[in-house]
Amino acid sequence: MSSLLADKTAVVTGGASGIGRGIALKLAAHGADVVIADVRETPRTPNTAPTLEAIEDETDSRGLFVECDVTNYDDLVSAVDAADEFGGIDVMVNNAGIVHSVDFFETTDDDFATLIDVNLKGAYYGCQAAGERMVERGSGSIINVASTAAEQGFVEPGSILYSAAKGGVKSMTFGVAELLGPEVRVNAIQPGFTDETGLAENHPEEAARARAAETSLDRLGTPDDLGNVAVFLASELSSYVTAEGILVDGGWVNTGGP
Repeated sequence: MSSLLADKTAVVTGGASGIGRGIALKLAAHGADVVIADVRETPRTPNTAPTLEAIEDETDSRGLFVECDVTNYDDLVSAVDAADEFGGIDVMVNNAGIVHSVDFFETTDDDFATLIDVNLKGAYYGCQAAGERMVERGSGSIINVASTAAEQGFVEPGSILYSAAKGGVKSMTFGVAELLGPEVRVNAIQPGFTDETGLAENHPEEAARARAAETSLDRLGTPDDLGNVAVFLASELSSYVTAEGILVDGGWVNTGGP
């Protein structure tokens, strides 16, 4: 097992499934202890071991699950506090999010409460809860999971509200990086169409193949791909990287996207 993140503790929101699970497992594989903060402990994908169980079985790192609704600030504070069991928080990954299609002219208050609160307010609260503790500790890395939708306001019909939320996550990242520097680095990861996630599950197989063909690498991303970038941002390998949004999309935005 790699020791790149030895003696570090990470909190990953939405760490039970999809991208969050991939990030949590990669951080653990490189030596970090991980608090999985999610509204559910079992992955959305059937017949998949819980992230906590996988960390304990596949790595030498320690894990802990805490129930967490990211729209509730107190839940996020509790998740950050849970990291004290392993020595205190070093890395915060604000990953929890949801995506569903919303017709622009039919958008309701409930749509806003669902998409904006979870995707944007959740990341904002996560930055608050972790940032305060990291400033006290004198160091830390915050990683916000945004999206390629932050670059392209119209990805497909029904995507505008989601794009607005993820665009907010990206610009918020830059502001928080300035506020919390130099002690704390704050960056965003921007996944493209990623396999093994709710986004992929909600699209027909032919749509996924078509999206893969639009990338320079001719494939969809995976949670492991996002996890590798998270490891970089969590470690000292990225010690001079802050206020950055990193596209992890196989080149889709810059070469193949609509």
